[in-house]
Amino acid sequence: MASYKTLKEPGKVQKEFKNSIFIGYARPVKSEDEAKAFVKEIKELHPNANHNVSAYLVKNENFFALKYDDDGEPAGSSGKPIFKVLELKEIRNAAVVVTRYFGGIKLGYGGLSRAYRETATSAIEEAGTVEVFEKVRFSIRIGYPEVQKLRNLIGEYGEILREEYSDVVEFTLEIIQGMEEEFLGKLVNLTRNKVEIKKL
Repeated sequence: MASYKTLKEPGKVQKEFKNSIFIGYARPVKSEDEAKAFVKEIKELHPNANHNVSAYLVKNENFFALKYDDDGEPAGSSGKPIFKVLELKEIRNAAVVVTRYFGGIKLGYGGLSRAYRETATSAIEEAGTVEVFEKVRFSIRIGYPEVQKLRNLIGEYGEILREEYSDVVEFTLEIIQGMEEEFLGKLVNLTRNKVEIKKL
């Protein structure tokens, strides 16, 4: 079964390194647009911060995007360490922003990298992680007598996204990838092959 790790919920932490305040935000996202909107939201929340450093990794079936931004910090000192945390923890469909308010003492390149990395790690730990299974989408048309049996079967393998009722019932559903053959085999038996199946 294909699966990946992402963030369970939004996370937020605050840390201090040599008088500089670092505020870390981590959030699960479903698309690059959502990741960009999150970065913009945090920048607008902290317009007077010295830096709002960000990184995100979005990977879906037909799409892959990664980006990190030092936002004025020395090149490679901040955005990349945040991104590396996502990479090392094998987390995707997630965005992290670390806001810095400068405290008057320079941290140096290594100190900056460590501060951003540790803040990002703590924000991710605060958010928690969850395993998400890849899904395959189908459209299924069946007669009314089999509806309840089908609902029970779908519950074991995935979820119903939409239901439409006419002379027959049409379900749009998602099944966990890798289990679709087993599901379809049971579906054909259950309905005695009186079913229309279309992969979407």
